[in-house]
Amino acid sequence: MDTVKLKINNIEVEAPKTATILEAARLVGIEIPTLCYMRNINAIGACRICVVEVKGARSLIAACVYPVSEGMEVFTNTGAVIRARKNTLELILSNHRMDCLTCLRNQNCELQKLASDFGIQEVRFHSDNMHPQIENSSLHLVRDNSKCILCRRCVAVCKNAQSVAVIGPNDRGFETHISCAFDRNLDETACVSCGQCITVCPTGALTEKDDTEKVWSALADPKKHVVVGVAPSIRVTLGEAFKMHIGSNVQGKMVAALRRIGFDGVFDVDVTADLTIMEEGAEFLKRLESGHDLPLITSCSPGWIRFCEQYYPEFIPNLSTCKSPQQMFGAMMKTYYAKKMNLDPADIFTVGIMPCTAKKFEIRREDQQAVPGLYDIDVALTTRELARMISRTGMYFPHLPDEDFDPAFGISTGAGTIFGASGGVMEAALRTVAELVTGQPLRSLDFMEVRGMEGIKEASFTLNGKTVHAAVASGLSNCRRLLDRIKSGEASYDIVEMMACPGGCINGGGQPIQPAVVRNFVSLRERRAAALYEQDKHMPLRKSHENPLVKHLYDEVMDGKPGSHNAHKWLHTTYRARPKYPTAK
Repeated sequence: MDTVKLKINNIEVEAPKTATILEAARLVGIEIPTLCYMRNINAIGACRICVVEVKGARSLIAACVYPVSEGMEVFTNTGAVIRARKNTLELILSNHRMDCLTCLRNQNCELQKLASDFGIQEVRFHSDNMHPQIENSSLHLVRDNSKCILCRRCVAVCKNAQSVAVIGPNDRGFETHISCAFDRNLDETACVSCGQCITVCPTGALTEKDDTEKVWSALADPKKHVVVGVAPSIRVTLGEAFKMHIGSNVQGKMVAALRRIGFDGVFDVDVTADLTIMEEGAEFLKRLESGHDLPLITSCSPGWIRFCEQYYPEFIPNLSTCKSPQQMFGAMMKTYYAKKMNLDPADIFTVGIMPCTAKKFEIRREDQQAVPGLYDIDVALTTRELARMISRTGMYFPHLPDEDFDPAFGISTGAGTIFGASGGVMEAALRTVAELVTGQPLRSLDFMEVRGMEGIKEASFTLNGKTVHAAVASGLSNCRRLLDRIKSGEASYDIVEMMACPGGCINGGGQPIQPAVVRNFVSLRERRAAALYEQDKHMPLRKSHENPLVKHLYDEVMDGKPGSHNAHKWLHTTYRARPKYPTAK
């Protein structure tokens, strides 16, 4: 690699020739503050918080976009630099509604931290007349432009990472604001509810729609039997909300917390992830034999499903008809579990703890009612919402004991666990399909070809002499690229895994928010995924078809096999083309 030598605050640095001053400073432990910058997403030098002095330059330089050069001398903390950053912060704060105590991002706000770091105790230019500017038309998100600082990180992730581009800057000058085209409401656009814009927002301008009060009300209702199911990825992300190391597996503490909140049943959605593999595997083998509607495309990610329905409806026949693991969990709660516990399904209140804001849209989709008139899932909460519920109860999460899921839905496999990482659904399916087809145990259960954080991965496998071509894509811009290749005939596959969020559920729009200083230099996806694969490696059961609870469910209520009448009635769904440009209300 070509490198250059420079000095930063009189410290000698050797950095890649392609590095920026911001990246070079990080090599010697110097943290240059930023607001608008997001690595690989948004590098526009707009906020001017990262300015530094460069010897010989006529003005201060934006470190996030300025390249290093041989012999350069940089100073990051001179009086001029500090004054410039502080003045810029005051100007940003002058147009920012500062109700910090009641803001969801209080104590996890990048603007708030910078104001503290620079000792800003009053804002000379602040207006006390700012009012909330709320837009909450969608099921998953609330936008308050009175807290927006025009960093454009949300715009960049929506366009560059997700290729959806339904938000952007409108008007000019002092009137500039982030909104949809023609200032339409979000529910009048082709937004897919992925929530990636929320995870990159540095302030409280974008937040998920908080549904925790609905859950508290259900818990307080003596007529309701309230059960909760937790998605695979939550166990390796929830700890971050309580300042634990990224990738900490807190499964036992999470179960203990949910039990102390007051849920009547605390269950593992990994079980219905295994159920998904059984149904999806059977569906794939049937299509592979007939040659119809290939490639089969996975259906676990509701953001991806909505993207397909709106942007690529011609691929709807290729979608697996399986409900997502969350929806299968709700369906089994209100059918099998209700009968087992002698409960009226109408009295069961099902809560999903999900990494995904699109789940809030999914629970109200058509054909998601295993029991007519009752939604499979009543409320879907994000990881962040669960963290707030835990905090409200006064529990000190890191000191909670480790407890096990309730046994009714507590036996899971490593295959279900790795659903949370990109490639995990594919690997789980291959473990089961390979053994069902060959009738022989696999020598190795680790399909390394589909692991990793690359946006698109391809692999080929031999099943009983037939070569099966597979692909995995995560992040909707990568899904778009892959679909376009399939449409053009450039690529051909038998089975494809699609995930809306880059890296999969571990990087979902409902996961704990990490500041840019972390996101820019730490791979959250890799650390979180590594924790899931580590759990999988040590589990006694690692294949979905070996889960005794799944076998029991088929024998007890689904005619002994995947694809049966009851399985289709409870665990499968339908899709429809949705308008790319919904009519304005």
